[in-house]
Amino acid sequence: MTESLKEIEEILKEMRHELLKEIKEKIKSESDIKTKGDVGDIYDLASDERDRELNIIISDRDMDKIEEIDEALERIKDGTYGICMECEAKIPKERLMIMPFAQLCVHCKSKIEKSGISEKGFKEEREYRKLAFTSTDEEES
Repeated sequence: MTESLKEIEEILKEMRHELLKEIKEKIKSESDIKTKGDVGDIYDLASDERDRELNIIISDRDMDKIEEIDEALERIKDGTYGICMECEAKIPKERLMIMPFAQLCVHCKSKIEKSGISEKGFKEEREYRKLAFTSTDEEES
């Protein structure tokens, strides 16, 4: 493993650690709010509910980011890290240093954003194409 890959791996592990710490703190603060037992007026309850919903949305985003980090760490292990998942071109080191969990080169990322497909939708489409290609290969064998 090259020195820059080790550096990126450490960055990814630190990002993952920090995100998990933030999620734990949010969960703890939520449980602290629930155990207070203060009954406020309807506006306080509505505000608390809105804050809880916002925290859930943020936590979902954090969990998505942790998943992306885990996938990047797995790609480092299997030797596919830094290769665009769409066009298989090498992703520039500068991009990986800024966004170490990037799966796409700038060109492919831009193309997907312009097409209106979410990155999750792109991943699902890519998995579908892999399955379709694999099943076609198996049928020919």
